[in-house]
This record gives sequence, C-alpha cells and structure tokens, in this order.
Amino acid sequence: MSTRSRYTSPLHASARFVAQRGLLKPLVWRLVTVHVLGQEHLEELSRPFVVVSNHASHLDAPLIFGSLPRRLSRYVAAGAAADYFFDVWWRKSLTSLFFNAFPVDRTGLRGRHGLATSLLDDGIPLLLFPEGTRSRTGEMGAFKPGAAALCISRDVPCLPVAIVGAAEAMPYGQNWPSRGRPPVYVAFGEPMRAEDGETVAQFSERITKEVSGLVDYATTYRANEA
Repeated sequence: MSTRSRYTSPLHASARFVAQRGLLKPLVWRLVTVHVLGQEHLEELSRPFVVVSNHASHLDAPLIFGSLPRRLSRYVAAGAAADYFFDVWWRKSLTSLFFNAFPVDRTGLRGRHGLATSLLDDGIPLLLFPEGTRSRTGEMGAFKPGAAALCISRDVPCLPVAIVGAAEAMPYGQNWPSRGRPPVYVAFGEPMRAEDGETVAQFSERITKEVSGLVDYATTYRANEA
C-alpha cells in the first residue's frame, strides 16, 4: 500500500466515518454545547480545499470534523504535529483513524510540503492550523504562510474557520473538558481564493484577518446569547 493510499481509500474513509460520527462526535457533543455558525457558506464548496482555523484546544479538530457535512469531511486530512502525534505508534494510529492525519512540523509544512500538495492533487481536503501550535492564552497568534502557499500552488480555495470557547472549555494543559457542557462556537466563513497577482504573504495576511473577524463575530454572537 502506498503512503498516500490510506488518505484516499474508501475503506479507510468508511472506518473513519464510524470512528468520527459513531464515537468521537457523540462524545464531544455530550461534553460541550456546540453552536455551528455560517453553514450556508458550505453549500457550494467542493473538494479539494484547505480548511484554516485558529487553534487553542485539543477540541478544535473534533469540532471542525463534526461540524462539516459528511460530503466535505469524508476525506479531510488534518495536519498534526510530527514531533507529538507521530512520535509513538498509538498516538499515530489514533490520529490517523479519527482525523486522517498527516505529519507537519511546528514551523509549518517544511519537509512535508510534497505530501500536502500530493493530497490536494488527489482531491483530499486539508485541515491546517497555521499558528503552528495551540495558543497558551486562548488568543489567536500569527499565521504561518504554508496554508496560503498551498492554496496558491494548487489553485484551491481556503475555508476559514473560527473556534470560540474551546480554550475555556478545555484549556491548554487540561486533558478533559470542564464540567457543565460549556458552550463552544464553530464559525465558517466564505471560501476564499487568492486574487490575481496576490503573493503568498498577502493572501496569508488576508486569511488571518478573515479568521480573526470570524472570531470576533462568534464572540459577539456568544455575548448576545448570554
């Protein structure tokens, strides 16, 4: 079996569906109260694409996978830190099963760019957290340009996503969500494409501003619900 075949295999996708929708999503949705915003932006989206999100909690990837409709989430491959999720066999196996994970280093996609582009060429959407690591404070950090570079090089759209509340529900260093089903918000933005002549740095900055704006939108939505 080739390195890439597990990402594209219908059999693996079926096993992932059972793991994600039969095990992971019911567990997460029972532990936190999930609000999904902007689902209308997904109606015309087709793969491949690159999902880009802020990152402050281990809840983030399960929330995004569980909030995407199955037609979009079925083959999504999540970038996972090579030095943590791929350092021991059991973590590698679990992240591969639940998230179709592929390894990235914490500085971006250096050394893994070939696999990421090959996956997009195979029609596999990617989920990337361009901050490179989880925020310790819950505040969004600077985005590295790897995701923007992939979108430009493969001419695929970026789907911006903001997660709000996950840092409070399961802060950095905490291994289980807090009691009381704390509220979390997943906000999808409109798919974005690089404009003619737009550089990687410019597109990355625009993606960063869009995700930051979605964070503000979801934060305001949460405040109005309180």
